[in-house]
Amino acid sequence: MSEAPSLHLPLTGFRVLAAEQYGASPYGTMFLAQLGAEVIKIEPPAKHGTGGGDTARAVGPHFLRPGESLYFQTFNLNKRSLTLDLRSKEGQEILHRLVGNADAVANNMRGDLPEKLGLTYQALKQFNPAVVCAHLSAYGRDNARAKWPGYDYLMQAEAGFMGLTGEPDSPPTRVGLSMVDFMTGTMMAVGLLAALVDAQRSGKGRDVDVDLLNSALHQTSYPALWYLNEGDMTERTPRSAHPSVTPSQLFRSGDGWIFIMAQLPKFWNILCDKIGHPELAADPRFRTPADRLQNRNQLTDILDAIFMEHPTQHWLDVLSGHMPVSAVNNLAGALDNPFIHETGMVQTTDHPDRKDMRVLACPIRLDGQRVPTKAAPLLGADTDAILHDIGYSEDDILRLKSEEVV
Repeated sequence: MSEAPSLHLPLTGFRVLAAEQYGASPYGTMFLAQLGAEVIKIEPPAKHGTGGGDTARAVGPHFLRPGESLYFQTFNLNKRSLTLDLRSKEGQEILHRLVGNADAVANNMRGDLPEKLGLTYQALKQFNPAVVCAHLSAYGRDNARAKWPGYDYLMQAEAGFMGLTGEPDSPPTRVGLSMVDFMTGTMMAVGLLAALVDAQRSGKGRDVDVDLLNSALHQTSYPALWYLNEGDMTERTPRSAHPSVTPSQLFRSGDGWIFIMAQLPKFWNILCDKIGHPELAADPRFRTPADRLQNRNQLTDILDAIFMEHPTQHWLDVLSGHMPVSAVNNLAGALDNPFIHETGMVQTTDHPDRKDMRVLACPIRLDGQRVPTKAAPLLGADTDAILHDIGYSEDDILRLKSEEVV
């Protein structure tokens, strides 16, 4: 289901203008839209017969119609679309009218562009002193890299993600998804909301900045503090193992792999009991967490031999609910899992070109309910209505379109 009609969404009545493209900022503002904000996505209009819009609309391989990709749907559910040339004088005038009745303006442009395009608080406060201006860039707006382009994969490389991922003897490996984009978009949304709460109380907005590299570095978390304070260098471990807890890693099963996490001492005892080998808990090599860590390779060999006696599902039946355990799914296994469908993590929504399009639900629930889902808009689908709302006539809109302002 995609609708929760009785649910009051907490951001209802707030308007966010989003001059954004691709993944990071659109991911963050989608949460705002799903929680009830009116998110108006500002996209470049078509120029001289060429296609306009967020570049994500052109990302293949799967399209609902030419220039309307499934990729775009991933990041833009529940939004509206306004085509607007922010580089034109009249485009700026339209932006200023919109800002007068908006609560926030978000963008994920290169660090030097928000100032040039008038998207900063300094540029917009005269039209709305309470407006919050959120900026998501690759490296920030106030340093030597402000003009540098940057993407998720680069951040994974520079921030150490790749150096921490994969088997010890394999090449550095990126995380399989664009997690830096998603994390940074979420951080931007948190910063925007915090500033918005303050603006509601004080009547004064501000700039909020996040960047991909700093967000990625922040996620290095406890290994970062271990290194910064103790010079302790966390290295890659075999079988995606936890750096300091054993057994907490991949093991071979009779038909694939299983991930076991005996993160707490009690889970080690439960594991030994449930797999029918209580003698392992008393083995001097494995009696304490430190013993198990010191003898990780020996323990891995022993547990591999045990787990390979039966397929993964057998061990899931034995261990699930008693200790942390999971099958190692491919994408199909993850998305076809009956549990996620029982919990409503897959929703359907109607798109003009595909009835009952399936999408992932917002992971945030309100009052126990999933929030409503609406397909991402076609390019410029809301341009006329938005311009009417701020006082433009039909003739004005026709002229703006002919001049490729919208």
